[in-house]
Amino acid sequence: MLRWLIGGVLALIGLAALIAGGAYFALKRPDIPYETLAAQYESSASRYAELPGGLRVHYRDEGQANGPALLLVHGFSASLHTWEPWVERLGDEYRVISLDLPGHGLTRAPAGYQASIEAFRNVVHEFARTQGLGRFVIAGSSMGGNVAWEYALAYPEQIDALILVDASGWEDTRADASEEPEVFKLLRNPTLGPILIQLDNTRLIRQGLEAAYANPALVDDAMLNRYTQLARAPGHRDILLQMTLGFRERNYATAERLSALNMPVLILTGDTDRIVPPEHAQQFHDAIPGSRLITFEASGHVPQEEKPDESATAVREFLQPIIEGSALPALPEIQCQPDERC
Repeated sequence: MLRWLIGGVLALIGLAALIAGGAYFALKRPDIPYETLAAQYESSASRYAELPGGLRVHYRDEGQANGPALLLVHGFSASLHTWEPWVERLGDEYRVISLDLPGHGLTRAPAGYQASIEAFRNVVHEFARTQGLGRFVIAGSSMGGNVAWEYALAYPEQIDALILVDASGWEDTRADASEEPEVFKLLRNPTLGPILIQLDNTRLIRQGLEAAYANPALVDDAMLNRYTQLARAPGHRDILLQMTLGFRERNYATAERLSALNMPVLILTGDTDRIVPPEHAQQFHDAIPGSRLITFEASGHVPQEEKPDESATAVREFLQPIIEGSALPALPEIQCQPDERC
């Protein structure tokens, strides 16, 4: 009797494994060739920089060719497309350069590439060197903000100003992270993450995107398709998984480290950000001497997209006295007040 019982249990386990395996292969999605993705997501401004180590970095160099340089770094799983509203609004005065990090957008990385914030910082440094950027303003969104402030710490002599947009980098000590999108929780699971990232994650990606906006209606099919398809570029999923599994191993921001930032710093955040809590923006502000903090009302994780006019105006007003070489006065009373909501 016991033998039959054990046999029945094993048979059920085998059947469950067979069904699970069938579901896995049914949901598994192959890579999309770069050529296919480029045909859809390149623009007339798209260029490529060949960097050491087999990196081929996709970037756009737009706006005023002889204007002050503004280098833009996107966040996790995003691409340079997130900066298009700023390019449109700031390109009349600035040379606006945006790039795709390894594992993102149309940038190609070699097999076995080891991703980290520091590795991304080094890519940005090598890219800036190949483009002949002497001094420039660097802005980063979310994870790109982490890359940007690490860059400013490592190469302060190159940075005219630093702009942090809902930047990450602080350890998240919230007792309740229930608002965090489910896709991030699942990908950080060392067992489920490697399986999940190979599957059709359209539903989870939509949920993650909608959580990034105060107005989830901004997430349309075109945006969803761009995120899901670019994530399937060859090698991208491995790099994205590295970043999620290594999330807790970062060299976190501390007040002591950030106190070394002596360039002008603007900190932008959305008051409803569910990805990086607005309290982290306040921590940056408290830790960085002389920094400015602006909180946008009814805005989520990407104010450059959700509040393009207000955020671009804040950047222009912040940079104007810096570019002109004067001391930093209080911001003009047009859109926002420093350290207040707008």
